[in-house]
Amino acid sequence: MNLPNKLTLLRIILVPFFVLFLLVDAIPLSPVFALVVFIAASITDFFDGHYARKHNMVTDFGKFADPLADKILIISAFCCFIQMGLIGAVPVIIVLFREFAVTSVRLVAASKGKVVAANMWGKAKTVSQIAAVIVALVLQIVLKLGGFSAEVSGSFGIITNVVVWVSVIFTIISGIVYLKDNADLYKNAK
Repeated sequence: MNLPNKLTLLRIILVPFFVLFLLVDAIPLSPVFALVVFIAASITDFFDGHYARKHNMVTDFGKFADPLADKILIISAFCCFIQMGLIGAVPVIIVLFREFAVTSVRLVAASKGKVVAANMWGKAKTVSQIAAVIVALVLQIVLKLGGFSAEVSGSFGIITNVVVWVSVIFTIISGIVYLKDNADLYKNAK
């Protein structure tokens, strides 16, 4: 297994630790650890693909596992945010719907020998989702420090929802672009 694929697997392995730190308040500084683990996992997302392309180490496993690892990380974060009461279920349902739709297109394409590569909108979606999670985590850390009025605390909730919904807008746009760009795969399906 090459280095990029190991980095992708590391991102998947980090997810349970991220979830643990995010949801278990009994661990001292747990939101800080959650943030550190999330950032480490996000950094592997950049380096695995960049390294694989630069050193001609792109593999079929990497083409499959890299976007899967991204989805596992982001959807885990958003599901935790639901449990924590930070966001509602609707943005997560939209993200899941988009991911299932695009994955279906990729599977159909793969069955026909075509690779559906990430485009600018897919990358913008991933970056906006990572940014939304980081902003939400930073705000949670600041809230844990305490001493804020209910008004300030409420504004943190609004900011969290805004950044999540901005990422959902990028998610919707990227999904529409993927479906439009690959319409030939399912228009004449038999």
